[in-house]
Amino acid sequence: MAPPGRDGFWHALLRERSVQICIAGWVVGSAAVFLLCSGGPFPLNRPALAGLSAGVQVLLPLAFLAFVLLQMGVVTFLTRRRVVPDIAARAPAAQIARREVFYLWGYGLVVLVAGRLIGLHFFGEGIGLHMNGAIFGCTRMVSQTEVWAWAGYNCLFYALIPYAVFRGRGYSHEALGLKSSNLGNDVLVIFVIMAIGSAVDLLAGGFLKLTPHQMLLGAPLTFFTHVLGTGLPIMVFIYAILFPRYLKLSGSPVTAVILGGLSYAALHVFEYWTLYDSVPHAVLSVIVVLLQFGPPGMMKAFLTLRTGNAWVHLWAYHAVTPHVTNDTPMVVDIFHIR
Repeated sequence: MAPPGRDGFWHALLRERSVQICIAGWVVGSAAVFLLCSGGPFPLNRPALAGLSAGVQVLLPLAFLAFVLLQMGVVTFLTRRRVVPDIAARAPAAQIARREVFYLWGYGLVVLVAGRLIGLHFFGEGIGLHMNGAIFGCTRMVSQTEVWAWAGYNCLFYALIPYAVFRGRGYSHEALGLKSSNLGNDVLVIFVIMAIGSAVDLLAGGFLKLTPHQMLLGAPLTFFTHVLGTGLPIMVFIYAILFPRYLKLSGSPVTAVILGGLSYAALHVFEYWTLYDSVPHAVLSVIVVLLQFGPPGMMKAFLTLRTGNAWVHLWAYHAVTPHVTNDTPMVVDIFHIR
Protein backbone atom coordinates (compact mmCIF):
# COMPACT_ATOMS: atom_id res chain seq x y z
CA MET A 1 0.00 0.00 0.00
CA ALA A 2 1.31 3.44 -0.90
CA PRO A 3 2.18 5.77 1.97
CA PRO A 4 -0.58 8.25 2.83
CA GLY A 5 -0.51 11.32 0.69
CA ARG A 6 1.65 9.93 -2.11
CA ASP A 7 -1.22 9.63 -4.61
CA GLY A 8 -2.45 13.07 -3.59
CA PHE A 9 1.04 14.51 -4.12
CA TRP A 10 1.35 13.17 -7.68
CA HIS A 11 -2.20 14.20 -8.50
CA ALA A 12 -1.55 17.73 -7.27
CA LEU A 13 1.78 17.86 -9.11
CA LEU A 14 0.25 16.82 -12.43
CA ARG A 15 -2.52 19.38 -11.97
CA GLU A 16 0.04 22.18 -11.95
CA ARG A 17 -0.31 24.09 -15.20
CA SER A 18 3.45 24.63 -15.40
CA VAL A 19 4.03 20.86 -15.15
CA GLN A 20 1.49 20.17 -17.88
CA ILE A 21 3.12 22.76 -20.14
CA CYS A 22 6.56 21.31 -19.36
CA ILE A 23 5.48 17.75 -20.23
CA ALA A 24 3.77 18.89 -23.44
CA GLY A 25 6.81 20.94 -24.41
CA TRP A 26 9.14 18.01 -23.78
CA VAL A 27 7.05 15.70 -25.98
CA VAL A 28 6.71 18.24 -28.78
CA GLY A 29 10.38 19.18 -28.61
CA SER A 30 11.53 15.55 -28.69
CA ALA A 31 9.31 14.83 -31.69
CA ALA A 32 10.62 17.94 -33.43
CA VAL A 33 14.21 16.68 -33.11
CA PHE A 34 13.32 13.64 -35.22
CA LEU A 35 11.62 15.82 -37.84
CA LEU A 36 14.50 18.28 -38.00
CA CYS A 37 17.09 15.55 -38.38
CA SER A 38 14.97 13.83 -41.07
CA GLY A 39 16.72 10.51 -40.61
CA GLY A 40 20.13 12.04 -41.34
CA PRO A 41 23.13 12.43 -39.04
CA PHE A 42 22.72 14.54 -35.93
CA PRO A 43 24.12 17.95 -36.98
CA LEU A 44 25.16 19.33 -33.58
CA ASN A 45 28.84 18.54 -33.04
CA ARG A 46 29.19 17.03 -29.56
CA PRO A 47 32.20 14.71 -29.80
CA ALA A 48 31.38 12.80 -26.61
CA LEU A 49 28.10 11.76 -28.24
CA ALA A 50 29.45 11.31 -31.77
CA GLY A 51 27.86 8.49 -33.69
CA LEU A 52 24.71 8.38 -31.58
CA SER A 53 21.45 8.65 -33.50
CA ALA A 54 18.93 11.41 -32.99
CA GLY A 55 16.74 8.93 -31.14
CA VAL A 56 19.43 8.11 -28.60
CA GLN A 57 20.29 11.78 -28.16
CA VAL A 58 16.63 12.45 -27.37
CA LEU A 59 16.40 9.58 -24.91
CA LEU A 60 19.56 10.54 -23.00
CA PRO A 61 18.10 13.78 -21.55
CA LEU A 62 14.96 11.86 -20.60
CA ALA A 63 17.04 9.30 -18.73
CA PHE A 64 18.94 12.14 -17.10
CA LEU A 65 15.64 13.77 -16.08
CA ALA A 66 14.65 10.53 -14.34
CA PHE A 67 18.00 10.52 -12.52
CA VAL A 68 17.47 14.15 -11.48
CA LEU A 69 14.04 13.28 -10.05
CA LEU A 70 15.64 10.49 -8.02
CA GLN A 71 18.24 12.93 -6.70
CA MET A 72 15.46 15.33 -5.76
CA GLY A 73 13.97 12.50 -3.74
CA VAL A 74 17.29 12.06 -1.95
CA VAL A 75 17.43 15.81 -1.18
CA THR A 76 13.87 15.71 0.15
CA PHE A 77 14.82 12.84 2.46
CA LEU A 78 17.97 14.58 3.68
CA THR A 79 16.10 17.82 4.44
CA ARG A 80 12.92 16.23 5.83
CA ARG A 81 13.56 17.35 9.43
CA ARG A 82 14.67 20.91 8.79
CA VAL A 83 12.51 23.98 8.48
CA VAL A 84 12.42 24.84 4.78
CA PRO A 85 13.20 28.56 4.48
CA ASP A 86 10.55 30.89 3.09
CA ILE A 87 12.55 32.10 0.10
CA ALA A 88 9.63 34.01 -1.41
CA ALA A 89 9.57 36.23 1.68
CA ARG A 90 13.10 37.33 0.85
CA ALA A 91 11.94 38.87 -2.43
CA PRO A 92 10.43 42.35 -2.60
CA ALA A 93 6.79 43.13 -3.31
CA ALA A 94 5.44 41.60 -6.52
CA GLN A 95 5.53 44.83 -8.54
CA ILE A 96 9.18 45.45 -7.66
CA ALA A 97 10.10 41.78 -8.14
CA ARG A 98 8.53 41.78 -11.60
CA ARG A 99 10.45 44.90 -12.58
CA GLU A 100 13.73 43.46 -11.27
CA VAL A 101 13.23 40.22 -13.21
CA PHE A 102 12.49 42.18 -16.38
CA TYR A 103 15.54 44.43 -16.09
CA LEU A 104 17.88 41.63 -15.03
CA TRP A 105 16.88 39.50 -18.01
CA GLY A 106 17.26 42.51 -20.31
CA TYR A 107 20.75 43.00 -18.95
CA GLY A 108 21.46 39.26 -19.24
CA LEU A 109 20.42 39.24 -22.88
CA VAL A 110 22.83 42.06 -23.66
CA VAL A 111 25.66 40.24 -21.85
CA LEU A 112 24.82 37.00 -23.64
CA VAL A 113 24.83 38.55 -27.13
CA ALA A 114 27.86 40.74 -26.40
CA GLY A 115 29.78 37.69 -25.20
CA ARG A 116 29.02 35.89 -28.41
CA LEU A 117 30.14 38.83 -30.56
CA ILE A 118 33.28 39.52 -28.53
CA GLY A 119 34.26 35.87 -28.53
CA LEU A 120 33.71 35.52 -32.26
CA HIS A 121 35.85 38.57 -32.90
CA PHE A 122 38.81 37.61 -30.73
CA PHE A 123 38.68 33.81 -30.64
CA GLY A 124 36.51 32.74 -33.58
CA GLU A 125 33.88 31.38 -31.18
CA GLY A 126 31.43 33.10 -28.85
CA ILE A 127 31.84 33.29 -25.08
CA GLY A 128 29.17 31.02 -23.61
CA LEU A 129 28.49 29.60 -20.16
CA HIS A 130 30.75 26.65 -21.00
CA MET A 131 34.14 26.53 -22.66
CA ASN A 132 34.59 24.52 -25.81
CA GLY A 133 35.04 20.93 -24.65
CA ALA A 134 33.06 21.16 -21.41
CA ILE A 135 30.97 18.03 -20.78
CA PHE A 136 30.57 17.09 -24.45
CA GLY A 137 34.15 17.03 -25.74
CA CYS A 138 36.34 19.48 -27.65
CA THR A 139 35.63 20.54 -31.20
CA ARG A 140 38.87 22.59 -31.17
CA MET A 141 41.67 23.36 -28.74
CA VAL A 142 41.01 26.42 -26.58
CA SER A 143 43.94 28.75 -25.80
CA GLN A 144 44.93 29.64 -22.26
CA THR A 145 44.12 33.28 -23.00
CA GLU A 146 40.61 32.28 -24.02
CA VAL A 147 40.14 30.35 -20.77
CA TRP A 148 40.90 33.41 -18.67
CA ALA A 149 38.88 35.70 -20.93
CA TRP A 150 35.89 33.34 -20.65
CA ALA A 151 36.20 33.04 -16.87
CA GLY A 152 36.72 36.77 -16.35
CA TYR A 153 33.91 37.89 -18.65
CA ASN A 154 31.29 35.59 -17.17
CA CYS A 155 32.30 36.20 -13.58
CA LEU A 156 32.31 39.98 -14.00
CA PHE A 157 29.07 40.41 -15.92
CA TYR A 158 26.88 37.59 -14.58
CA ALA A 159 28.13 37.47 -10.98
CA LEU A 160 30.06 40.48 -9.68
CA ILE A 161 28.05 43.29 -11.28
CA PRO A 162 24.58 41.82 -10.47
CA TYR A 163 25.77 41.03 -6.93
CA ALA A 164 27.06 44.58 -6.43
CA VAL A 165 23.88 46.13 -7.85
CA PHE A 166 21.51 44.11 -5.68
CA ARG A 167 23.64 44.56 -2.57
CA GLY A 168 23.57 48.26 -3.38
CA ARG A 169 19.78 48.06 -3.52
CA GLY A 170 19.84 46.93 0.10
CA TYR A 171 19.45 43.16 -0.22
CA SER A 172 21.30 41.25 2.49
CA HIS A 173 23.21 38.01 1.99
CA GLU A 174 20.28 36.21 3.57
CA ALA A 175 17.85 37.83 1.11
CA LEU A 176 20.11 36.69 -1.73
CA GLY A 177 20.32 33.14 -0.39
CA LEU A 178 24.05 33.47 0.27
CA LYS A 179 23.86 32.67 3.98
CA SER A 180 23.13 29.27 5.52
CA SER A 181 20.27 28.79 7.96
CA ASN A 182 21.32 25.22 8.80
CA LEU A 183 25.00 24.68 8.05
CA GLY A 184 25.10 21.07 9.25
CA ASN A 185 22.28 19.96 7.00
CA ASP A 186 23.63 22.00 4.09
CA VAL A 187 26.98 20.21 4.39
CA LEU A 188 25.23 16.83 4.52
CA VAL A 189 23.27 17.60 1.34
CA ILE A 190 26.40 18.86 -0.41
CA PHE A 191 28.47 15.78 0.30
CA VAL A 192 25.75 13.23 -0.48
CA ILE A 193 24.71 14.81 -3.79
CA MET A 194 28.33 15.49 -4.74
CA ALA A 195 29.22 11.86 -4.00
CA ILE A 196 26.39 10.53 -6.17
CA GLY A 197 27.27 12.75 -9.12
CA SER A 198 31.01 12.24 -8.80
CA ALA A 199 30.67 8.46 -8.70
CA VAL A 200 28.69 8.46 -11.94
CA ASP A 201 31.10 10.90 -13.62
CA LEU A 202 34.23 9.02 -12.59
CA LEU A 203 32.88 5.72 -13.85
CA ALA A 204 32.02 7.23 -17.23
CA GLY A 205 34.72 9.89 -17.72
CA GLY A 206 38.44 10.18 -18.24
CA PHE A 207 39.54 11.69 -14.92
CA LEU A 208 40.84 8.39 -13.54
CA LYS A 209 43.03 7.96 -16.64
CA LEU A 210 45.12 11.00 -15.69
CA THR A 211 48.44 10.67 -13.93
CA PRO A 212 48.61 11.63 -10.23
CA HIS A 213 50.55 14.78 -11.18
CA GLN A 214 47.88 15.78 -13.70
CA MET A 215 45.14 15.20 -11.12
CA LEU A 216 47.03 17.17 -8.47
CA LEU A 217 47.52 20.23 -10.69
CA GLY A 218 44.63 19.89 -13.13
CA ALA A 219 41.77 19.38 -10.68
CA PRO A 220 42.31 22.61 -8.67
CA LEU A 221 42.85 24.59 -11.89
CA THR A 222 39.65 23.17 -13.37
CA PHE A 223 37.80 23.92 -10.16
CA PHE A 224 39.02 27.52 -10.02
CA THR A 225 38.39 28.40 -13.67
CA HIS A 226 34.95 26.80 -13.74
CA VAL A 227 33.82 28.38 -10.48
CA LEU A 228 34.70 31.75 -12.01
CA GLY A 229 33.42 31.03 -15.52
CA THR A 230 30.16 29.21 -14.88
CA GLY A 231 29.62 28.38 -11.18
CA LEU A 232 29.43 31.83 -9.61
CA PRO A 233 27.68 33.40 -12.64
CA ILE A 234 24.90 30.81 -12.53
CA MET A 235 24.59 30.94 -8.74
CA VAL A 236 24.30 34.71 -8.48
CA PHE A 237 22.32 35.50 -11.62
CA ILE A 238 19.70 32.75 -11.37
CA TYR A 239 19.56 31.18 -7.93
CA ALA A 240 20.47 34.13 -5.70
CA ILE A 241 18.51 36.81 -7.55
CA LEU A 242 15.95 35.43 -9.98
CA PHE A 243 14.77 32.33 -8.11
CA PRO A 244 13.30 34.10 -5.03
CA ARG A 245 11.44 36.44 -7.37
CA TYR A 246 10.09 33.51 -9.39
CA LEU A 247 8.70 32.12 -6.13
CA LYS A 248 7.16 35.46 -5.19
CA LEU A 249 5.56 36.02 -8.59
CA SER A 250 4.36 32.47 -9.28
CA GLY A 251 3.30 31.53 -5.75
CA SER A 252 4.24 27.95 -6.66
CA PRO A 253 7.46 26.15 -5.70
CA VAL A 254 6.95 23.74 -8.61
CA THR A 255 6.61 26.55 -11.13
CA ALA A 256 9.60 28.36 -9.64
CA VAL A 257 11.76 25.23 -9.94
CA ILE A 258 10.71 24.80 -13.58
CA LEU A 259 11.49 28.48 -14.25
CA GLY A 260 14.88 27.95 -12.63
CA GLY A 261 15.53 25.10 -15.06
CA LEU A 262 14.40 27.13 -18.07
CA SER A 263 16.54 30.08 -16.97
CA TYR A 264 19.58 27.84 -16.67
CA ALA A 265 18.94 26.51 -20.17
CA ALA A 266 18.39 30.01 -21.56
CA LEU A 267 21.87 31.10 -20.51
CA HIS A 268 23.30 28.19 -22.54
CA VAL A 269 21.76 29.00 -25.92
CA PHE A 270 25.19 29.92 -27.28
CA GLU A 271 27.00 26.73 -26.34
CA TYR A 272 29.99 25.91 -28.54
CA TRP A 273 28.09 23.05 -30.21
CA THR A 274 24.94 25.01 -31.09
CA LEU A 275 24.34 26.01 -34.70
CA TYR A 276 22.55 29.12 -35.93
CA ASP A 277 23.45 29.00 -39.61
CA SER A 278 19.89 28.10 -40.65
CA VAL A 279 16.40 28.15 -39.17
CA PRO A 280 16.19 24.33 -38.74
CA HIS A 281 19.58 24.24 -37.04
CA ALA A 282 18.64 27.16 -34.80
CA VAL A 283 15.38 25.51 -33.75
CA LEU A 284 17.15 22.20 -33.16
CA SER A 285 19.85 23.91 -31.08
CA VAL A 286 17.31 25.64 -28.84
CA ILE A 287 15.34 22.43 -28.33
CA VAL A 288 18.43 20.39 -27.46
CA VAL A 289 19.66 23.10 -25.08
CA LEU A 290 16.30 23.05 -23.28
CA LEU A 291 16.24 19.25 -23.06
CA GLN A 292 19.86 19.04 -22.00
CA PHE A 293 20.07 21.85 -19.46
CA GLY A 294 16.50 22.08 -18.17
CA PRO A 295 16.79 19.09 -15.77
CA PRO A 296 20.09 20.10 -14.11
CA GLY A 297 18.78 23.66 -13.84
CA MET A 298 15.71 22.35 -12.02
CA MET A 299 17.93 20.31 -9.70
CA LYS A 300 19.90 23.44 -8.80
CA ALA A 301 16.65 25.28 -8.16
CA PHE A 302 15.34 22.41 -6.01
CA LEU A 303 18.52 22.37 -3.93
CA THR A 304 18.11 26.11 -3.38
CA LEU A 305 14.42 25.69 -2.55
CA ARG A 306 15.01 22.99 0.08
CA THR A 307 18.00 24.66 1.76
CA GLY A 308 17.44 28.35 1.12
CA ASN A 309 21.16 28.51 0.36
CA ALA A 310 22.31 29.16 -3.21
CA TRP A 311 25.83 28.02 -2.30
CA VAL A 312 24.60 24.45 -1.81
CA HIS A 313 23.96 23.77 -5.48
CA LEU A 314 27.33 25.28 -6.44
CA TRP A 315 29.32 22.87 -4.26
CA ALA A 316 27.00 19.86 -4.54
CA TYR A 317 26.01 20.00 -8.18
CA HIS A 318 28.24 22.21 -10.27
CA ALA A 319 31.80 23.00 -9.23
CA VAL A 320 33.09 19.47 -8.63
CA THR A 321 30.54 17.39 -10.48
CA PRO A 322 30.31 17.63 -13.43
CA HIS A 323 33.20 20.01 -14.12
CA VAL A 324 36.18 18.76 -12.16
CA THR A 325 35.20 15.13 -12.70
CA ASN A 326 34.57 15.57 -16.43
CA ASP A 327 36.58 18.58 -17.62
CA THR A 328 39.94 18.16 -15.87
CA PRO A 329 41.39 16.16 -18.82
CA MET A 330 40.48 19.08 -21.11
CA VAL A 331 42.11 21.65 -18.80
CA VAL A 332 45.19 19.44 -18.47
CA ASP A 333 45.56 19.51 -22.27
CA ILE A 334 44.99 23.27 -22.53
CA PHE A 335 47.61 24.09 -19.89
CA HIS A 336 50.02 21.37 -21.04
CA ILE A 337 50.17 19.62 -17.68
CA ARG A 338 52.25 16.47 -18.00
